[in-house]
Amino acid sequence: MRVSRSFSFRALSVLLVSLVASLAFAQGKDESKTPVLTRAQFDQLLARPDQLLIIDLRRPDELTTVGGLPVYLSIQAADLDKSLAWIPKDRKIVTVSNHAGRAGKAGDLLAARGFNVVGRVGVQNYEAEGGKLTRIAPKAPAGQQKNAQAAAQH
Repeated sequence: MRVSRSFSFRALSVLLVSLVASLAFAQGKDESKTPVLTRAQFDQLLARPDQLLIIDLRRPDELTTVGGLPVYLSIQAADLDKSLAWIPKDRKIVTVSNHAGRAGKAGDLLAARGFNVVGRVGVQNYEAEGGKLTRIAPKAPAGQQKNAQAAAQH
């Protein structure tokens, strides 16, 4: 009986430690200094588009499957450092990704380079809080576009 109780306790301990470790790994530690904006904060910034620049760091397939914002500058996270010369410094900047993880890293990089980063947004979080996303239909491949145009003319 002692062996089975000892084994059960050890098995339970190993299972518990594994569960805690996998949860910590899955959540990841967010060490970004760029603040996450609430829907209300972001909507307030969107009300002044002449003072705002939204940089969306997501891949094109993420934009089409998840949706995006009506106006943004699309720069892949890996290309951000190479694109700094094209980003205006006279506007407030909000970085965007699906859940604000990549947006935090990008915001930190931009702030370190002297840009006025006011926050970051996860578009899926924004939508869950009631924010509206724009659905973007992917373009058909070139051959299919020509066929569709020809069919529309007949």
